[in-house]
Amino acid sequence: MKADLHVHSNYSDGSNTVEEIMEMAEQKGITHISLVDHDTVQGIEHAQEAGASRGITVIPAIEISAYDFKRNRKVHILGYAFDKKAEHIQRLCSPLLQRRHENSLWQVEQLQQNGYQVVLEDIQKRAAQGGTIYKQHIMACLTDAHFSTEDYKKMYKKFFKGDGICARDIEYVDANDAVKAIKADEGFAVLAHPGQLDSFDMIPELVQNGLDGIERNHYDHTAQDIVKVESYAAEFGLFLTGGSDYHGDFGTPIQIGDIDSPTTAIQTFMANI
Repeated sequence: MKADLHVHSNYSDGSNTVEEIMEMAEQKGITHISLVDHDTVQGIEHAQEAGASRGITVIPAIEISAYDFKRNRKVHILGYAFDKKAEHIQRLCSPLLQRRHENSLWQVEQLQQNGYQVVLEDIQKRAAQGGTIYKQHIMACLTDAHFSTEDYKKMYKKFFKGDGICARDIEYVDANDAVKAIKADEGFAVLAHPGQLDSFDMIPELVQNGLDGIERNHYDHTAQDIVKVESYAAEFGLFLTGGSDYHGDFGTPIQIGDIDSPTTAIQTFMANI
């Protein structure tokens, strides 16, 4: 059994199609996989069909873009093995997707008004699978440079950070509400990469609202982060997960399956499907 429980497709901010992801997963010997596309469950059925044709079990999943309003920091919440309809999750995330899309359209307008040659139709084509435009789609129309290069990072910072002409963020959902929605849909709520977003302090509060697990295995986690994750997991009785956080050309250079998940989580999820 080998599982990558953190993969993004072109239903959100990943560059690869579901079929491409399943082909790569098969080549890496993956038996179980989760597409945790941001704030959408749109691609789950597609992924399950594509996975089944290659003997890969697809566990329904999502990554909700949330916020800790007490400490003023972003928090990502992963949801797994929830009800197929995902009514509570969709009710929470649909307005968030709309805000993201409208903000991206505003960012495109800012670029055009400042003389940059970006064509909305080209950006929309890149976002066609999921229907929501992400900054990655805009950047792909601005530069051929890879996400990991200095040229890309400089351009991204110039436009989307600080005083950049596109530097406007959206209103995220409360992380506690994200956990509650996942639980209401009979799923498992997991705190994503707390070392990356420095979201450890929120764990006790999230546990009170139903948090089930913490993502331990992640490329951005240091040895110290892993020790902290394991300590919190032991203290609150949480299980551990992991995955590559693969985004294809739109993310850190890493391959599907390079980072996998502890098997206990897989068994827990499978018992709920």
